[in-house]
Amino acid sequence: METLDHALVRAEFAPVTSYLNTASTGLLPSRTVAAMTDAVASVAAGRPADMFADVEAARAAFARLAGVPADRVAAGASVAVYTGVIAASLPAGAEVLTAQDDFSSTVNPFYVRGDLKVRTAPLEGIADAVRPGTALVAVSAAQSADGRVADLPAIREAARAHGARTYIDFSQAAGWLPVDADAQDYTSAVAFKWLLCPRGVSFLVVPEDMGSLSAVFAGWVAGERPWDSCYGPVAELAHSARRFDESPSLFSYAGARHSLALIEELGVDAIRAHDLALAERFRAGLATLGHEPVPGSPVVSVPGLGARQPELSRAGIEVSDRAGNLRAAFHLYNTDSDVDRLLEALSG
Repeated sequence: METLDHALVRAEFAPVTSYLNTASTGLLPSRTVAAMTDAVASVAAGRPADMFADVEAARAAFARLAGVPADRVAAGASVAVYTGVIAASLPAGAEVLTAQDDFSSTVNPFYVRGDLKVRTAPLEGIADAVRPGTALVAVSAAQSADGRVADLPAIREAARAHGARTYIDFSQAAGWLPVDADAQDYTSAVAFKWLLCPRGVSFLVVPEDMGSLSAVFAGWVAGERPWDSCYGPVAELAHSARRFDESPSLFSYAGARHSLALIEELGVDAIRAHDLALAERFRAGLATLGHEPVPGSPVVSVPGLGARQPELSRAGIEVSDRAGNLRAAFHLYNTDSDVDRLLEALSG
């Protein structure tokens, strides 16, 4: 089993709190902060750095993490936008199957279409809920509210058996859970959580045939030759997934390429082992305190304890309150002492 390079982690992170809130926002590595500072300074000095090169480097890095060629990856700023692109591609009356209480960015664009048939099922029953006539299954790989992990192989098999496509949002999974984008039809993720990027960075992986998607919000960056596509209708859309690019948040991408490089250096398998071990330590401690957390991932939800979030924050322990539940998220910069500090606070 791969082990985490703790020396490298310590060189990149020095939080002043027990930060257990990556499911909300990941911490920025020092290399990322330095790169963004340099990018801002370059614009202030009137000599802007080539941050479009940073977009391409970040695209290539995410492609490697997802196991696909870079020409199948679109770069944007929001998962909701990419969900909207997929929703726009469906014919009127198409059936979309979603998980009950999934994150809104993953499901809401299907509802606002108004002419789609959207069904929900409990996460554990998604595969069984696929039926003839289902056009698309849209679900998060890991649930934002409580960290439960979808049975992606079962969902994929059920979808294929009924001729449906799959759309998987890896926003709460990419960075600790391996991403096999080839196993899905569409894969999306924001990068400001477990991938440790600045806000304003997201990715969409499309199939080789583009999945009959239409570039409904295409601007000049979606052109095959962007700098020749600035005025009037874009004459020729990019031949790759770049046709689905949003105009990029350049300062964010200037940092993102360095965050993604760090994830690659540390290795997702090593990060996953580290994160899961901390989560299991927390769950075991909670059991001794008489609590029953939701099982499944580095995101641990504890029913009924959400109201304690403000006092924990005052004590220097950062967690979330989600639907009345305390949500702790353990990532590569966390240690056993963070877990024990939280358990001690909860026992008091």
